[in-house]
Amino acid sequence: MMKKKHQVYLRLNLMSLFLIAVSFISVTLAWFAYSGLATVSTEVDVKAWFIELEQNDKKVTNEITVNSSDLYPGMKPVTETIVIKNTGDSDAELKYSIVSARILDQANYVVNEQKSTEEIEDILSHEFPFRVNFNLSQKYLLAKDDDDNIDEAVFEISISWPLDSYSENAGEANIIDSEWGNKAYNFQKEELRKYNADEEHYQIQPSIQIALNLTAEQYLESIESSDPNYNLGDSILVDVINNSRCQALLPNQCLKMYVIDVNNTIGDRKVTLLPNPLSEYRASSYDEYEATKNDIVDGWQVFTRGLTVEDLLKIISTDVNKSFVQIDGVSDAIIGNLTYTGRMNRELTRVITSNGRFKFLNSKFPFLVSTECYWTSSVYGYEKAFALQKDDDTTRLFGNYKPNLCKVIPVVEMDEDRLELES
Repeated sequence: MMKKKHQVYLRLNLMSLFLIAVSFISVTLAWFAYSGLATVSTEVDVKAWFIELEQNDKKVTNEITVNSSDLYPGMKPVTETIVIKNTGDSDAELKYSIVSARILDQANYVVNEQKSTEEIEDILSHEFPFRVNFNLSQKYLLAKDDDDNIDEAVFEISISWPLDSYSENAGEANIIDSEWGNKAYNFQKEELRKYNADEEHYQIQPSIQIALNLTAEQYLESIESSDPNYNLGDSILVDVINNSRCQALLPNQCLKMYVIDVNNTIGDRKVTLLPNPLSEYRASSYDEYEATKNDIVDGWQVFTRGLTVEDLLKIISTDVNKSFVQIDGVSDAIIGNLTYTGRMNRELTRVITSNGRFKFLNSKFPFLVSTECYWTSSVYGYEKAFALQKDDDTTRLFGNYKPNLCKVIPVVEMDEDRLELES
């Protein structure tokens, strides 16, 4: 269990700047260069932030500056990675928040009573032809242990501009790309005019400016705190007959399962688990899904339900670099943040209507990968249902025709109290 000490704060203020333009216009994308606690080369993609929580309530700030590279429609996603390491003796809780975001002279968002961090993040992820996405791999860091092992988390910022994915209609998407490219060009030209008119005082503004706070404070184990005992992808052996934990695999009783909660908290008190997809399961058509699932769990004393497409999208969308929406005839687009109210349903509707699919790297989420297809309980229009199928180094989440045969894998939900017991 984590240690409780005096609460201290460490705040990281960072500014991400980048310019937007059409593919034939020279542009600038501002990335991070460090000064302060960590010294790193601006040419290195992965930066390190070392935090050390003390007991004197001292506030520490890590300054971040920027360097530049190119951004243009049709670019592959570019990701900036910050590795956060806890070298201190106190467990830390991590979080990030958006302070403000300005897009050319078209929109200016500030976190206040009218706009939340979550809403602005959703806008940046989905409401423009370019996409800005953020992800924090875990929301806590354990203190350095007696063997000097250092816990770490990863904060990623992804910038992308799919050439024609803003709309399912490629012609319309090209018009939108050109429109925003022209807006960016005119904004930059106007900034240059202002600078030339007042060279001594005027500072040229970037086309898009985003300010965030990345904060570490002492872990106090509140109901909203992440539970370090149940991380996404952790494996657990579960005795499905005795509704408890177990120590050795046993067919039809002690099964290997994986945590599929993206952020299990202390207050949740339940853990959502997916049995190992590589195990043997019965296959059926989708119309026989429910009956097959019930046969599989007959005699189990744990709560079970069907796997949903929402379960999977919550997981794979956390990869802001290599998890894509694929729609025939347009460029792949990063799935992006789906947590804001209604966004998940809107994206599902868009993909189903366009006969699209989702794709993720097997190496990123190996606990979801099977050598055979397996069903979810979620329908994909009238004739299809969502299923997963491995394709070389990726897996697709797609609409599979209901008469086809795929494995059926139930989801298990267990009380944390039961997982503390052993059979």
